Amino acid sequence: MMEQKHPLPPFTFESALQKIQFAEDAWNSQDPVKISKAYTIDSEWRNRDKFVNGRDEIVEFLADKWTKELHYTLKKEYWAHTDNRIAVRFEYEFMNSEGNWFRAYGNENWEFDENGLMAKRYACINDLAIKEEDRKFK
Repeated sequence: MMEQKHPLPPFTFESALQKIQFAEDAWNSQDPVKISKAYTIDSEWRNRDKFVNGRDEIVEFLADKWTKELHYTLKKEYWAHTDNRIAVRFEYEFMNSEGNWFRAYGNENWEFDENGLMAKRYACINDLAIKEEDRKFK
């Protein structure tokens, strides 16, 4: 049986919003294995200056990410969609190992296969140092 992650393309506005919420919830779980299952076996990522290919590399990348980005909280918002693509804007906050807080802003472009698995994820991300009292997500 072929793996599927609902909702499946082609996306409606409502199903795109649902897909975005599922992604936000998964990433906030900080469970790299669970998150990787939303992607194709050979999924392609660009994340800042890193290129990640396939589920094994996704798991490795995310496990490493959350050893450096502590107290991670993410919010994704709908930007646009077509039949099998969704664009989101996002922001997340984290603390580094030195106790400094950051807010990361960015955009992601997602492309899905017919089974609702993400085949491509391209992320452009910028970090902004913030004071702890300026956090939005607590």
